[in-house]
Amino acid sequence: MELFYLLCSILSTFFTSLVLSLILPFRFLLTRHRPHPPLSTTQLEAVSLYEGTVWHERRRPIRHSFRYSVRYALFDLDHAPNTPPDHLSADEARRFTKTDGPVFLLTIPPSVGYEQNPLSIYYCYDLEGNTKLLKKCIAEVTNTPWGERVLFVFDPDSDLVAKPLHVSPFMDMLGNWSLRANAPDQNLLVTISVQHPELGDYFLATLKAKRISPESVHDHALFFWLMPHKVALWIYWHALKLWWKNVSFIQHPRYTNPSYREEASNRDRKLLCCPVLRRNKDEHMQVGGSDSVTEVERYHGERCFVWRDAKWPWS
Repeated sequence: MELFYLLCSILSTFFTSLVLSLILPFRFLLTRHRPHPPLSTTQLEAVSLYEGTVWHERRRPIRHSFRYSVRYALFDLDHAPNTPPDHLSADEARRFTKTDGPVFLLTIPPSVGYEQNPLSIYYCYDLEGNTKLLKKCIAEVTNTPWGERVLFVFDPDSDLVAKPLHVSPFMDMLGNWSLRANAPDQNLLVTISVQHPELGDYFLATLKAKRISPESVHDHALFFWLMPHKVALWIYWHALKLWWKNVSFIQHPRYTNPSYREEASNRDRKLLCCPVLRRNKDEHMQVGGSDSVTEVERYHGERCFVWRDAKWPWS
């Protein structure tokens, strides 16, 4: 049944994107000749564009690696005129991280009716005098094709988080994510590795990107045209390759272990109590599970996982 839903979803996306792609040139011509109120300098600087590469490497039980080109947008959530839907606002992110400075969202904007974002990151700053310091990041992880999502805070310098989401049918729920991210400027770097109790440090994913000149991009819709589709294509294509290499297929834990979220929360709670991390314990958010920001606001001082269930027809 899930295979049927997947095929229907792919066909629906294909036809919707085809129609909107045919309309896109006409929309571009209309907006180019239609007068618009001028944007302020702050609004013009509120969106930065990046081009780079995503690289995945799996070391065990078989070796498999690939890389593909990506385009990302970095939104200043306090000033950007048009931010992507279905994400946190700047105030929500500040409440989530207990920061007081600007918030930037790194994500792939939707294109011709389709969105695909395995990972979006919120960079949350604190203000200290006239300077801003990157204090915390929020990871927003979405799995394919189910569209489930989890949000959690991590320390950008280096953090270890119990795996809270089934992101691949070729990975189990054991192990931890080791995350690191720099403050995005002319270059940005995000690294995630998986530390597994049996396979060790067996998987690494990196995003490396450079900021490009805004003058070189005349239309954001054309710049990101089919970018989410390309990401989805790479995900499905390399899933097929792993299946062909006889990597074990792992069913979604909601069918085999409905309490997997609670188990992830418990494992993460133990991580926070480790001596290595104890000095940062008060900075993390309490482990929990909720779908709303108001629920998140109840927790203070420890890590909090916020899950969103699968969308129809996967729910």
